[in-house]
Amino acid sequence: MPSTAPAPSARTPQDVLARYRRAMLDLDADALADLYAPDAVHEFPFRFPGFPPRYEGREAVRAGYRAAWRASPARPTEVEERALHVSTDPEVLVAEQVVRGELADGRGTFEVPGLLVLRVRHGLIVHVRDYLDAGGRAG
Repeated sequence: MPSTAPAPSARTPQDVLARYRRAMLDLDADALADLYAPDAVHEFPFRFPGFPPRYEGREAVRAGYRAAWRASPARPTEVEERALHVSTDPEVLVAEQVVRGELADGRGTFEVPGLLVLRVRHGLIVHVRDYLDAGGRAG
């Protein structure tokens, strides 16, 4: 049966953001990386433990997230969208969000607020600035 998913070029930035969040909740590095253009850049302007300052290219995103998620005890369970700002530039979205989840082995919960600036061109992410509050809150 043919896929009913839209071709990347038909995806809106909002569609890409929804798929991005789903991949994050599923800890699916392949699904996440497949949202990126081959030469995309993903930056972490605020240092976040386990992540470099940036990933350059789709395959760096794939490898980086795969390794980080394997090493981390954090398991996200929810992404609360606090606000979504649609830019006058049709390629750019700014999402204010909070990622919540659980730590492995029942060690508690966490909450990480952040700001995600996404640039999507032809249905693929070409640039991300991922401002995560590395301090977050553990419960």
